[in-house]
Amino acid sequence: MSKEGQKKEQIGIKSLPEDDRPREKLLLRGRESLTNAELMAILIGSGNKNMSAVQLSQKILTEAAGNRLPDLARLNVSELMRFNGIGEAKAISIVAALELGARRRTEEVVRTKILTSRDIFSLMSGRLSDLSHEEFWVVLLNRANMVLGTKMIGKGGVSGTVADPKLVFKEALDAKASSVVVVHNHPSGNLQPSQADKTLTEKLKQGGIFLEIQVVDHIIVADNRYFSFADEGIL
Repeated sequence: MSKEGQKKEQIGIKSLPEDDRPREKLLLRGRESLTNAELMAILIGSGNKNMSAVQLSQKILTEAAGNRLPDLARLNVSELMRFNGIGEAKAISIVAALELGARRRTEEVVRTKILTSRDIFSLMSGRLSDLSHEEFWVVLLNRANMVLGTKMIGKGGVSGTVADPKLVFKEALDAKASSVVVVHNHPSGNLQPSQADKTLTEKLKQGGIFLEIQVVDHIIVADNRYFSFADEGIL
């Protein structure tokens, strides 16, 4: 870009209202000073002919997510592209950023000691609470109940997923884990375990006894709440 072009661009940026310059606000005041819409505007870069990037971001947050980031994280690429000004590339940027946030929350607590069912919920809720489909995960623990890692075992639709006990114990053996906690979500919001959940839990318990790998708990996550088989005395 020529010096003249750079000068025009600088003047153009400075002439915009501060709310429409989230990048500059981040540099001057720090990322904590930005609203959710402003952070999202940095991701999408531009709005449409009638709205700035900030205004478009606020519209998406309000109309599609009820101003809640967990609900925004449930939107897929196609749903985001319904908004004028959001093409495939911008939609992918939003989905990717939210996925990174979810992974960060999970990885931050690896090597944390697990003492209660709430510790497991805190570990996995960022990964599972926002999903519109069902996923089944195993949390691998050492003898001191420290988290060795987490692995997804199965992924399904809205109504359920298939989890193979052999895969659960393969991950445990590969990691030399002493015990495991299995976790899955109910996108419906219903916390109560199904009969299939109970049957699978019993199979895992018996398999763990045979392999000397304790199944400490089975946690169901739904709408930022959880159900613990161990706490309810049915493990």
